[in-house]
Amino acid sequence: MKTTEMGKRIIVFLLAVVPAMAMQAQKSKNHNFDVAKNLDIFNNIYRNLDLMYVDTLNPSEVIGNGINAMLRSLDPYTEYYPEDKNKELSMMLTGKYAGIGAVVRYHQKLKRVIIDEPYEGMPSAEVGLKKGDIILSIDDSSMVDKTVSYVSDRLRGEPGTSFVLRVERPSTGKEMTFKVTRRNIKLPEIPYYGMREGGIGYINLNSFTEGCAKDMRRAFVDLKERGATKLVLDLRNNGGGSLSEAVDIINMWVPKGLTLVETKGKLRQANREYKTRLEPVDTVMPIVVLVNGETASASEITAGSLQDLDRGVVLGTRTYGKGLVQVPLDLPYNTTMKLTTSKYYIPSGRCIQAVNYKHSGGGYTEHIADSLTHVFRTRAGREVRDGGGIKPDVEVKPDTLPNIVFYLDRIDSAEVMLDYVVGYIASHPTIAPAKDFRLSDAEFEDFKQKVIKSGFTYDPMSGKKFDELVKLAKIEGYYDGAKVEFDSLKAKLNHDVALDLERSKEDIKRIIEQDIVAAYYFQAGAVEAALDHDKQLAEAERLLRDEASYRALLAPKTE
Repeated sequence: MKTTEMGKRIIVFLLAVVPAMAMQAQKSKNHNFDVAKNLDIFNNIYRNLDLMYVDTLNPSEVIGNGINAMLRSLDPYTEYYPEDKNKELSMMLTGKYAGIGAVVRYHQKLKRVIIDEPYEGMPSAEVGLKKGDIILSIDDSSMVDKTVSYVSDRLRGEPGTSFVLRVERPSTGKEMTFKVTRRNIKLPEIPYYGMREGGIGYINLNSFTEGCAKDMRRAFVDLKERGATKLVLDLRNNGGGSLSEAVDIINMWVPKGLTLVETKGKLRQANREYKTRLEPVDTVMPIVVLVNGETASASEITAGSLQDLDRGVVLGTRTYGKGLVQVPLDLPYNTTMKLTTSKYYIPSGRCIQAVNYKHSGGGYTEHIADSLTHVFRTRAGREVRDGGGIKPDVEVKPDTLPNIVFYLDRIDSAEVMLDYVVGYIASHPTIAPAKDFRLSDAEFEDFKQKVIKSGFTYDPMSGKKFDELVKLAKIEGYYDGAKVEFDSLKAKLNHDVALDLERSKEDIKRIIEQDIVAAYYFQAGAVEAALDHDKQLAEAERLLRDEASYRALLAPKTE
């Protein structure tokens, strides 16, 4: 009797499964037909265009545009790289390229491309190129009236190849010739690390390229040997990179054998676990991780994992929200596609990808109500959520710069700040150490007078908002009754450049100081010079000095 009943159940189960399998097979068959049909339509459209269109088509351009339009309908990170763009992808993945190791920019007033920042230890710095040098020619090719991309492409080339670079040095007006040999350029992942007061070590990590975990380990061990008992890890503006490098970096502070990241995708090959595989360096040192809206990808894995494991406090502003994994896929004719294959999940089980990533431009651009997100728990039981980016344990917004500072430092401005810095460098063979250098009041006054004489102007935000208010008041019928008050306010909002410069003196001085320091002490000096004026770093250091507050943040909240 029981056997018969079981047999009936099996038959019923099979009868239920067979239609479902048939439906799935039909769905798959319909999908395959749709794919074949639309590919056939696309081929026929291009074939007829090529045959009958009034102008001759460039197939690489037309089909390339079609490919890019198709990929734009997906996520922001799936991208097509034709043969001539493969070097860009290689540099993105490895952080390496062959060239002279310098940032170039367009000088709006001179209408020329100039050297903006030579990198320390790179060919540009070694041969003696300086900030402000005007690029005249590369070998026998004139670079006058060329774009930045045009000049940059010709500065790059195969490692070991040499060329003659002719420049004009603005401080002397003399033309100078340099023989430069290109070599593989790898930007420093750690532009600066050092000790702060109170036994606090500081590491600035700006990318997760190949080998950066070894550099991080060396820097951290060095700080410990120099007496560091606490650590600030600065991941602000770090756009990420290698996931495996991120796992090895986290491994410095958490035990061996922990699963930090899981990737899950459509194909079985895309599903993978990333575990810590080494013995840690230090599992107890207090850590504060600095993040902001440009902290993305592998940086979010690092910050989020340390948060999920209650191993460090995250401080700053919400991160970018990139939880998608890409792999390079080789295509015919030396072309490549960077393809999103999976999402990653950090120790608590959450994915920090912004929910509507197909339409949001990639980053965390939407504010999702908590009711639409999911609650996860850290190892100690603290509540964390998904829905887009890593929300810091302590939110600290950075100081905002006055509007005039933004305009003074803009590339398309009169570039009076750049010209002042170039002139300062020419008349000062040396300056004080990076952390001690300060612009004097007399030097700032000299800068201020140069700005005024240059005829510099800018659009104050208050003026724009006033114009919007006037327009709205007229629409709503309030303007005529308040015209006297509007006129009075407008008179007060007319900006005086000299007065605005004086009001923003300290902010402007700091920007100039960092620019000058970078010319003498390169990127490391610029980072170090900015630290004493860093509001978020100051809060991180205050928290690390207050052990009770630090521990309280990592403890689960009691109901």
